[in-house]
Amino acid sequence: MSLIARITSLAQRDALTTTGLALSAAWLFLVALFWLLVPGGEGTEGGIARLSTIMGTILPLALIWLAVGMARALAVLRAEAADLRQRLSQMRDMAATRGSPPRPQPETEETGPQPRPTAAPRPVPRPAVPDQRQHAPRVDPPASVDVPTLIRALNFPDGADDAPAIAALRTALQDPDHARVLRAAQDVVTLLAGQDLYMDDLPPDPASPAAWRRFAGGERGSAIASLGGIQDPVALDIAANLLQQDEIFRDTVHHFLRHFDAMLTRHLPQMDDAQIAVLAETRSARAFMLLGRIAGNFG
Repeated sequence: MSLIARITSLAQRDALTTTGLALSAAWLFLVALFWLLVPGGEGTEGGIARLSTIMGTILPLALIWLAVGMARALAVLRAEAADLRQRLSQMRDMAATRGSPPRPQPETEETGPQPRPTAAPRPVPRPAVPDQRQHAPRVDPPASVDVPTLIRALNFPDGADDAPAIAALRTALQDPDHARVLRAAQDVVTLLAGQDLYMDDLPPDPASPAAWRRFAGGERGSAIASLGGIQDPVALDIAANLLQQDEIFRDTVHHFLRHFDAMLTRHLPQMDDAQIAVLAETRSARAFMLLGRIAGNFG
């Protein structure tokens, strides 16, 4: 659940608790007022009458707090459903864009595309732009993401109830470099899932941590061939056909491979052997091993 949804849910539960306390206090006040205003002798009461009095006092309180509990549970379910709908909408938007790399922006935004001139145009003096570096607001750098959090984010959540993975993904997305890798990985995993290729069904042959370190260090060739550890022939055939025939898929794959390669170069030197082994089992790394083998990155 997102932070905003969590705060909203807590606020609703606090309001319902306050309402329950107010209703309970009002009921007890009415009971006390009834006993003060209505005359009666305690000696004339029998056991059944006394039991009825006690039950008549306690049952409304139980009903009040039962209603409060059900309303609080309903508020939590509504907040989780709204958060899940928002997350699914974001995933559909990513699948629609299919992770295509951003197009280069023109140098000026006020002028549209112009036809290529036959002669060199006359240079136009550019207006002076005041230096606003001293007046620009200070932006704090994003919080550093530790290796376990990054690895957990690269594996993606198993569902809406996978709170640790959701928290790790939310933390990693705050870093722009990590966000680019995660979104690119999510794009290729989603596109492959659309072809019934699921990373959970493609366990790779384990590659040694030394091979991963050599790849991150820039080595290529037979020394890192073991990184192409996905051996499933059906998966290789489907992915290879997509890579050859679908231009959008091909751009998405190259975009992902480039950013994942850069991520390995940055972070692999700081990982120990156990962390590298866990990284290699993530869904993102499996997609990297499958697509990198087809693209010839490990040959």
